[in-house]
Amino acid sequence: MPIKDSAKKALKQSTKKALLNARVKRQIKDLIKTTNKLIEASKTDDAVAKMKEAIKAIDKAVSKKIFKKNTGSRKKSRLAKKLNKSSKK
Repeated sequence: MPIKDSAKKALKQSTKKALLNARVKRQIKDLIKTTNKLIEASKTDDAVAKMKEAIKAIDKAVSKKIFKKNTGSRKKSRLAKKLNKSSKK
């Protein structure tokens, strides 16, 4: 356990931040999973709407430094690739 007051505060801040980051990551994972399920079910209109929502959440996470820029780009790219592949069929 931290002894100094500043160390105690830093511990509080880091645990709080970790919880918030975990929540955001979970939401993004859920959005991606939902989008993938809609794509597999051939519901392209719903999938496009969910994908827009997911991309918005990913961009927000990147801007808040929860994800690195390349990670965010990769996640968005994979989603778009799946959607485009399914819409061509």
